[in-house]
Amino acid sequence: MRAMNRRNSIYVQLLRLLIVSAVAAVAIFVLMDLISTRLIGVYFENNNYEERHNQAYMTKLQNYIDQNHLSSRDAQELNDWVKSQKILYVQIYKDGIRVFDSAYPNEEIWEAEIEATDQEWETIYTLTFSDGTAQVSVVGNYAYQIFIYVYIAEIVICFGIFLLLVLLGIRKRMGYIRKLSQEVEILEGGSLDYPITVKGNDELATLAFGLDSMRKSFQELLNQEAKMVQENQRIVTEMSHDLRTPITSILLYTEILKRGNGKDRQIEYIEKIEKRARRMKQLTDHLFEYSLLTGETKVQMEEPELYEVLFYDLFSETCSYLEQRGFQVEFHVKWLEKKIQISTEYMLRIMDNITSNVLKYADPAYPIVISSAQEEHMAGFSFENHIRKTEETVESTGIGIKSIRNMTLKMKAKCQVEQEGDQFRLTILFPVKYKIEQQA
Repeated sequence: MRAMNRRNSIYVQLLRLLIVSAVAAVAIFVLMDLISTRLIGVYFENNNYEERHNQAYMTKLQNYIDQNHLSSRDAQELNDWVKSQKILYVQIYKDGIRVFDSAYPNEEIWEAEIEATDQEWETIYTLTFSDGTAQVSVVGNYAYQIFIYVYIAEIVICFGIFLLLVLLGIRKRMGYIRKLSQEVEILEGGSLDYPITVKGNDELATLAFGLDSMRKSFQELLNQEAKMVQENQRIVTEMSHDLRTPITSILLYTEILKRGNGKDRQIEYIEKIEKRARRMKQLTDHLFEYSLLTGETKVQMEEPELYEVLFYDLFSETCSYLEQRGFQVEFHVKWLEKKIQISTEYMLRIMDNITSNVLKYADPAYPIVISSAQEEHMAGFSFENHIRKTEETVESTGIGIKSIRNMTLKMKAKCQVEQEGDQFRLTILFPVKYKIEQQA
């Protein structure tokens, strides 16, 4: 399983992207605001912006006064006009007394007889009312209006930059997701040789690694299945060839007996027919056994037991049988103080195959050596014999050894076959489940 650092998680990456994008957007906003403030100030200073707008508003106010025949004390009408302009502050003075102030629209301030003051920031214009001329002071908040528009534009631009940075960061991961999707479609099409791209160290990389591991496992499974089919075809072909030979011999001998040409050798022919028939039975038994072992039947393993308890009877029976068939047996088994786990049914079949191979191929002039065997965390036994040299060809399909390999594999054991010259050794090792402490 591919390890993933939490700091590289997609959630952390997304949070990091949002923070970086936000910081970048705020930094750009501050920079834009400083630049825009400076430019607006320079523009107002160099273009008489305020003076020109004040003059324009006074022209509009004079037109409004003329159209409505307003006097300098028509406060309600004057206040409505100021409100409609939104950004103006207006004061009107008549004969040196303030008669209108847009800051106090509902008060008749001329009764307070507030005298006019000359402020540096005020610009005074003379307008004509129905009751004569009056001095009008106007202050426009023009810069504030421009600053608001610029401020809104800056916020919109920076928010757009923030979204753009986030989308660019997400687009990179989305590109990887699209690539994985395309590669999965390639795998769906049957191209298992196409590797999945593993990039990064986040959840997507872990997913890609898992997909690639699954691809490799499935590819290996298909290769094993193809090899198994090929092996089965080879076994069937070889078995068909091996069965043809004894069948031909049987037909030949039965034809001789039918014609009555071999009455003086009748017993000999019958024995040969029996021998060929037993050979056919042995081959078909091997084939049936091999077909069972290569199937999907799950082996039933027994509880772990002591090495001596499991193998004492098996070795005793095997030694007695081989000695009865004329073989000398050297027994060098050390009863290991260990526990292993086996299937008794499979072990009986393995011993049958071993004794069958010994009878067919072993040279009786040399002893059969049975020994205990150990290797790291495994324990088992080995059979060793010399191969018989004879002019008669011994027919073999190798199914016996294949059956032993398959049975040991299903018991999660290991089968080793070694041959040096005419010396043959078969070793079977089982995983040690428990080790028994020897008593002092």
